[in-house]
Amino acid sequence: MESERNGSASPRPLTGIRVLDFSSQLAGPYCTKLFVDAGAEVIKIEPPGGDPMRRWTSSGRELGDADAALFTYLNAGKRSVVGAPDDSHVAELLAQCDLVIEAHGLESDHGPRLDVPGLRATHPALVVVSITPYGLEGPWTDRRATEFTLQAECGSIGIRGVAGKEPFQAGGRISEWAGGSFAAAAALPAVFQSRATGRGEHVDVSLLEVGNFIFTNFSDTMNRLMNGSPDDPEHAFLAPTVETPSIEPTADGYVGFCTNSKQQFLDFLLMIERPDLQEDDELTQFAGRVMRFDEWNGIMHPWLAARTTAEIVESASLLRIPVSPIGNGENLPAQEHLAARNVFGRDAEGRFLRPRRPYRLDDEDPPAPSPAPRLGADTATARFTSERRPVPTPTGATMPLEGIRVLDMTAWWAGPSATHLLAAFGAEVIHVESAGRPDGMRMIGGMMAAHYPAWWDASPHFLQANSNKLGVTLDLTTPEGLALVEQLITKSDAVVENYTPRVFDNFGLSWDRVHELNPHAILVRMPAFGLSGPWRDRTGFAQTMEQMSGMAWVTGHPDDQPRIPRGPCDPIAGMHGAFALLVALAERVHTNRGHHVESTMVESALNVAAEQLIEFSAYGDLMQRDGNRSILAAPQGLYPCADGAPGAESWIAISISTDAQWDALRAALGNPDWASAAAFRSSTGRRDGHDTIDAHLRAWTRERRCDQIATDLRARGVPASGVANASRLYHDNPQLRARGFAEAVDHPVVGAMPLASLPFRFAGVPRWIRSPAPTMGRDNERVLGGLLGLSTDRREELEAKGVIATRPAGL
Repeated sequence: MESERNGSASPRPLTGIRVLDFSSQLAGPYCTKLFVDAGAEVIKIEPPGGDPMRRWTSSGRELGDADAALFTYLNAGKRSVVGAPDDSHVAELLAQCDLVIEAHGLESDHGPRLDVPGLRATHPALVVVSITPYGLEGPWTDRRATEFTLQAECGSIGIRGVAGKEPFQAGGRISEWAGGSFAAAAALPAVFQSRATGRGEHVDVSLLEVGNFIFTNFSDTMNRLMNGSPDDPEHAFLAPTVETPSIEPTADGYVGFCTNSKQQFLDFLLMIERPDLQEDDELTQFAGRVMRFDEWNGIMHPWLAARTTAEIVESASLLRIPVSPIGNGENLPAQEHLAARNVFGRDAEGRFLRPRRPYRLDDEDPPAPSPAPRLGADTATARFTSERRPVPTPTGATMPLEGIRVLDMTAWWAGPSATHLLAAFGAEVIHVESAGRPDGMRMIGGMMAAHYPAWWDASPHFLQANSNKLGVTLDLTTPEGLALVEQLITKSDAVVENYTPRVFDNFGLSWDRVHELNPHAILVRMPAFGLSGPWRDRTGFAQTMEQMSGMAWVTGHPDDQPRIPRGPCDPIAGMHGAFALLVALAERVHTNRGHHVESTMVESALNVAAEQLIEFSAYGDLMQRDGNRSILAAPQGLYPCADGAPGAESWIAISISTDAQWDALRAALGNPDWASAAAFRSSTGRRDGHDTIDAHLRAWTRERRCDQIATDLRARGVPASGVANASRLYHDNPQLRARGFAEAVDHPVVGAMPLASLPFRFAGVPRWIRSPAPTMGRDNERVLGGLLGLSTDRREELEAKGVIATRPAGL
């Protein structure tokens, strides 16, 4: 165990949880890394030749005897056993463990496929997590895939691009990293329930669903809310766009902005000395800036280009515009805020820099990492050594978090996605907002005002992230509202908030106050940048994290500025925050007291973008954006098809990972002479000749329909997928339909609207969304009256004062 390897005998929150990891690549190892970081005992099962990631670098460089730095980051603190699932010594480990992780199906992933039904029959209390491209049920279960083709199919690529140019993938294999965080957040509650009931579980994670969840901003639901049925051809296409202002060139590099609100954009106009444009209603709208893209760039770029990044960051910060320099593997360690917080440290052998785990418990930094195991180092002594300890016990027999009450004081998407997961697992989650300052994501419903009079109850993100919750309104700026929140704290197991720190502190709700009110309550704070450091009180959104963490640096075309992936950092922060809360619940079992958790948005992003920092600090290799290409496949790219039209182009994503797939592609092309060049017989040669190959492929695809190409190539074993229309996915995609990814419950304002559920299925849970998101103040009577005992007269008095309400103030 990590604590033992670091010379400390004291147990940690997940001490006694035993994990067997059969996975390779990113998603599975990152999942088990999160368990190791919290004290679980993880044994990695490897084939005789070892996990291929032991030899992986982003540049393909030769490594000599040392294991790759990225492998070391992902597997620090684990042990290594060489073997196969059927070997007797591995079978003994299976009989001893609580949790098994498998990951397979991606072209780059060569982990074994386990006999899950057999394992569960032999070990009924075992929790098995399967991470695969499409999940283990449905018509696409055995379909070939790469991260790139998954991004095409999930709707990610189809919404990201500059008008008139080729759309592009999100760089950095984010779907796989995010898949690991979802898997960990799903596995831990299942382990809690298994320990309590003896009933195991199968957690079936789909990377296709992960990609849809984190990248597409629920475009299918948005389309239905704005335009009705996805069958309407006039309203069923969502063109690729980029946000603006976003990442823009400066005198010495790039700077990133986020103007999610109208006020932030008006302040941006003030900053660039164009207050005269504040009355231009079209420019103040995102769609208007997209339509006038070239004109708008001509307005802001001269001002920005005349100033340094540091000068612009200072100016924007004074106006509270979310802003960040653009991070990459080289410059991140020097970022003032991250340096002040000691976010980065060296691995156990001092070879490279890596981010610490993305949460802190009780104001303590996490322990230093242990070494990663050498191949087979623990084969001869293969056994689990930790003693099992008690874990949180659900009060009911159905869901793992039944009996847990969570006071949800979060807004927008990162915090609500964390509490949404807890609610899906059976926790009673009470979402708190005020009529004077409603949840910002609720107010996105303004785009639906033409269709829903109560538009504030029609935001797709709010509908999804707040399903299964109760909803109350309380104005915390009033003594009455604050007193009622404090009463709710006394009756809660956990409080979760994601304000900037100064806001929550101004309410007087410090950790000391929460602990005084309820010594057993866990407080999870999810600020953008943390509770300390020079950027402590700055505002940050998902876009800001993508800009700072390096995700944007590797996203976009080489001849263009960096572009943000658009969205993943919110749910990624949510999964890390939820996992951290679950870890604190486990710790509370042993300490019999509450705990203070700091789970920052930026450090969650830095953990899943860690490859850039690791590769540069270990080898001096600065990873760059490369459009739709990848070191994992060549050729790989988007190619235009005959069934497209100007403004509604049709693209096929092709990703060749092996020489056999290249031969199959050549056969589909008719074995032309150009494709028989000796240089193209290896992946290295194909990468070197990528431009030539692309030109020939484009000429071939332009004469054929997208669906025709995909069908032909997939029949030959070549990963090829059309770029999906994100606004029609729940309707068009047979795999999502077969797995029931979109679930609907009747909502009083929008009706039975299909919503993304969660990107994994449990064998023992038929559906995740059991009740609709609350309309504003829907549960004031149930919570304030039933739980706190307020009389009807008292509630009416509070409503008359505006302390509670059922609609936004002023509407």
